[in-house]
Amino acid sequence: MLSSLLPKSLRPLLPYLKRYRWGYVAGTVCVLVSNGAWVLFPQVIQRAIDSLKGGVTRHALALFVWELLAVFAVRAIFMFLTRWILIGISRDIEFDLRNDLFARLETLSYSYYQRMRTGDVMARATNDLNAVRMLLGPAIMYSANTIVFTVAALAFMVALSPQLTFYTFLPLPVASILIQYFGRRIHERFERIQAMFSDISARAQENFSGVRVIRAYVQEETEIANFETANQEYIARSLRLVRLMECCGRPWNWCWAWQRRSSSGSVDAK
Repeated sequence: MLSSLLPKSLRPLLPYLKRYRWGYVAGTVCVLVSNGAWVLFPQVIQRAIDSLKGGVTRHALALFVWELLAVFAVRAIFMFLTRWILIGISRDIEFDLRNDLFARLETLSYSYYQRMRTGDVMARATNDLNAVRMLLGPAIMYSANTIVFTVAALAFMVALSPQLTFYTFLPLPVASILIQYFGRRIHERFERIQAMFSDISARAQENFSGVRVIRAYVQEETEIANFETANQEYIARSLRLVRLMECCGRPWNWCWAWQRRSSSGSVDAK
């Protein structure tokens, strides 16, 4: 059943996910507890503010303080456990993948290494595996936190004010379209960076292995200039990716400001 839920490109990772399934179950429990405690934080603040209207005793104030400290403690403990478990699992899977990849490379024929450049193999063994680790660790953790917290917060928000909840979530369809657009662009630029990293690795390997030929034909300065050009192109592509990721964050800031404006107007109207 799990294989049908995963995209086709991620199905080769299924054996590794099954191997650490109980760790993911424990991480899911920690996510639920952590976000459940964090959702209670504004509820405690609300009860504390409401109690000020009719007068609050020192004992009641101390009780609210202890409740807030308990919420923070539970949140901190289970957030730490979430990171420790899920990111630890991603490191273990990355270690297993590296071992399996190396074992596979040892069995490949000589013709394979004649067709494939060393830079391509190195790129797959380093940056690509690191991207897989980020997917199986931080990506799962942040996605689970977002989904659980959004669902829990939505229930409290609807109970408090359906109209204000509607205004708050109104920009989300537009934000989702922007995220899909920027996500495709980010993926394309990341692929270009990976290709450039492969070229740099291949060029470095060829220069090291053919250093005698380069010296024999006095091509040191030419190779240095070519290597510098390749690195400058790699930096330029990385900067374009960073700028695009920064632009991707701008719509969220606009949506947040619009939500604040709508929320303030709704509260004033009441």
